[in-house]
Amino acid sequence: MEEWFMMAAAGSIRALGLDFGAKTVGVSASDALGVTAQGLEIIRRKSENKLRQTLARIDELARERRVEVIVLGLPRTMGGKVSERTYRTLKFGEMVQKRTNLPVVYWDERLTTVAADRTMQATAVAEQDRKTYVDEIAAMLILQGYLDCVHHSGNVPETDAEALIAAYESEHPGTVA
Repeated sequence: MEEWFMMAAAGSIRALGLDFGAKTVGVSASDALGVTAQGLEIIRRKSENKLRQTLARIDELARERRVEVIVLGLPRTMGGKVSERTYRTLKFGEMVQKRTNLPVVYWDERLTTVAADRTMQATAVAEQDRKTYVDEIAAMLILQGYLDCVHHSGNVPETDAEALIAAYESEHPGTVA
């Protein structure tokens, strides 16, 4: 078992949560005890494929916070299928892992944006302000789901990213992330 997972099971892991979108990445971080997720920021970019500065900022945040694992929300269809967005997220995860040299754990993010929007509605965040915060709150929900799972069961579902990428590429020949 990997060292970071053992530390997570013991409740002492520091993690970043990421919600990867077409032009934004919502970022959250665990507290020092690895119990709660707090929103940090939203990294914005002008173009979907311009990731160099985004990756540099994630690396900087990971180093500043002495992060041991990155939890990346994995979007799937409601039926659990791999979509183009899933594929792009998996490829982004590979880039994050390569840039930070940290393990990347994929976490099912279905409905986190919906839950984030509902949370803002319930707390009376003005409708025009919701788009500003939705990615950061979604990143918090992704990370909090992971932290709760680690603390309650100790079993984090594994995602075979390479197999999902290969399956998508075989179904969509000529795919380029």
